[in-house]
Amino acid sequence: MEKIQMTTPLVELDGDEMTRVLWRKIKAELIEPYVDLRTEYYDLGLLEREATKDQVTVDAARAIARYGVGVKCATITPNAQRVEEYHLSRMWKSPNGTLRALLDGTVFRTPIVVKNIHPVVRTWKAPITIARHAYGDIYKAAEYRVPGEGKAELVFTDKSGRETFRETIYDFECPGVLQGTYNKDTSICSFAHACFQYALNLKQDLWFSAKDTISKQYDHRFKDIFAELYEQEYKARFEAAGIRYKYMLIDSAVAGLMQCQGGILWACKNYDGDVMSDMVSSAFGSLAMMTSVLVSPEGKYEYEAAHGTVQDHYYQHLQGKKTSTNPVATIFAWTGALRKRGELDGLDALCAFAGHLERAALDTVEDGVMTGDLAPLCDTPVEAVDTDTFMASIRTRLDMRMQSA
Repeated sequence: MEKIQMTTPLVELDGDEMTRVLWRKIKAELIEPYVDLRTEYYDLGLLEREATKDQVTVDAARAIARYGVGVKCATITPNAQRVEEYHLSRMWKSPNGTLRALLDGTVFRTPIVVKNIHPVVRTWKAPITIARHAYGDIYKAAEYRVPGEGKAELVFTDKSGRETFRETIYDFECPGVLQGTYNKDTSICSFAHACFQYALNLKQDLWFSAKDTISKQYDHRFKDIFAELYEQEYKARFEAAGIRYKYMLIDSAVAGLMQCQGGILWACKNYDGDVMSDMVSSAFGSLAMMTSVLVSPEGKYEYEAAHGTVQDHYYQHLQGKKTSTNPVATIFAWTGALRKRGELDGLDALCAFAGHLERAALDTVEDGVMTGDLAPLCDTPVEAVDTDTFMASIRTRLDMRMQSA
């Protein structure tokens, strides 16, 4: 079979541990036999980030900005234990955080749905996409361990050096903790634009939720920016598309989510989106069945799986043991990137291949062949298999689809 040709490379961001193992298997067994794969490769594995003082992450982000589409393997964000384990010179920052900051992107996460695994929330009939504002908040906070009695103040000094605001946060009568968070109008605007545009692409209702009744400046600013942009730029387009935008307090949004049928885009602030995307993925089945795409305001895309590096399976792999690691979300990261590359370059065959590979993976699960994380979630008897057997089953179905295409 003649391989599908690509005209522009994907930016390939390799990663760590078990997902790095899966990454190579997916390329070798499910993509390269059918596609003349062109990538610009960056190794974001922890050892390479150490060797380059994390410059490789910056270079990868710049490459995505140049080429427009990237695909990323899961990576380690080191804690103190990882610093010791990998003999690191410092506790390097999250690569995802660096990529989000440099691309000014919004993260959209959507569960991968199969017929034989039903959501825990019985009202959900269609996927729910979480849009996470991946900037600021506690992820960029300044923190202080308060040692004893004293006064904590919030102070703002303008560019000229004039103090324009001072307010007591708390008069501590005992030890405690202190945290200062921030955000920017420009980043919030980019987030809002990305959410409105993504909702129009999906043709789905958009919810945005925060807690402006309590946070009358911080959260209220998010609410105001969304409202202003909607009225000025998106209201007519939403009405023409037959979809709607609404703001909700986050507690009302959570309650409403439990009663809706799905098929919505839910925009959340950074921490809320981090937590709620895990909740939605678990309720639909598994974090290993969750897609994630970072979208910049300029229309640059970076696809990845929503889960981590599957550390425990990696240690089993190093011992020579077979694992039952679920590769579906990582496969969908590749198919998302290949489809977007095909759309941008006008390569219908590449877009079609992405659809065939996705369908082959879903058909495998729906035929009752799946990894161990999914087997307990099915209503009918299934066969839990190791990763190699699962991928071989996908390959068989993919071959059949490609031969009949």
